[in-house]
Amino acid sequence: MAGLMIAEDELIERMVLKKMLQKKFGEQCTIYEAQNGHEAVELARREEIQVIILDIGMPGMNGIQAAKIIRREHPECCIIFLTAYDRFEYARSAISVGAMEYLLKPYSSREIIHVTGEALHLADRYRTWRAGKNGAGGDGAGGDRAGGTGAEAAAGKDGAGGTGAGETASGEILPFTLRLVDEPDQEKENDESCTRLSLMVSMVEEYIRTHYMYEISMHDAAKAVNYSDPYFCKMFKQQFGQNFTSYLAEYRINEAKKLLCQPNVNVKDVGIRVGYPDNNYFTKVFRRLAGMNPSDYRMELLQKL
Repeated sequence: MAGLMIAEDELIERMVLKKMLQKKFGEQCTIYEAQNGHEAVELARREEIQVIILDIGMPGMNGIQAAKIIRREHPECCIIFLTAYDRFEYARSAISVGAMEYLLKPYSSREIIHVTGEALHLADRYRTWRAGKNGAGGDGAGGDRAGGTGAEAAAGKDGAGGTGAGETASGEILPFTLRLVDEPDQEKENDESCTRLSLMVSMVEEYIRTHYMYEISMHDAAKAVNYSDPYFCKMFKQQFGQNFTSYLAEYRINEAKKLLCQPNVNVKDVGIRVGYPDNNYFTKVFRRLAGMNPSDYRMELLQKL
């Protein structure tokens, strides 16, 4: 049976969430509770926890800090973040620790049940894969907490040296579902890859929304979400259907149109306010995307009033 931890400092929220998950998944998992980050870390050390639901805004040690420690010690865990704050840095941190999902409060019961079900499914697949790996030459299913993690067994490590399981040569922790490349039954597109892409899309959209008024580049956006330029370029085009420069230009021009609807905003100031300090270049881009220059666009709006 899988171990599921709910780390939430608000007692009522924790009780409601536990009751909901107990009703839906009670036969699949044992549910543990922690009221802060420190308790979550200690509980993860004592018990066999495969799925962790962490509130980010806990006192003392917050959810992000706790997740970094837990991910380092137990890289096979599926981590789900809960937060009441739609903050870009939280989403970026969630990706950096390999979170499976990042849910904003108030989340729906359907959302939390769906993502928890996915996490338990992944945990079950991992346990099945690990058992097969251990049976083929490992030292038993009990190797998780004594002499190496299950991920180490999965990677053929004994915990005695070399690069640790779930780590790159530089020590970067990776979520286990992205490492089981030799799993015989691994799906072409696993669930966690999809959720990571979803997080990336949300982060990029948030980055553009909060930075379009500055002179930003694709490199800046890639750095913000912790991806290399080539990988970011490829993934951006796959997810948005166009390159970063085109998407940013369209976003800026749409914002410029909103400003042009406001009579008190000087046309000459619009370009600067949407990230184009060169007014001539702004006019050129606006004409290309809107079919007319900014002044004509405003005049057309006024004539419709």
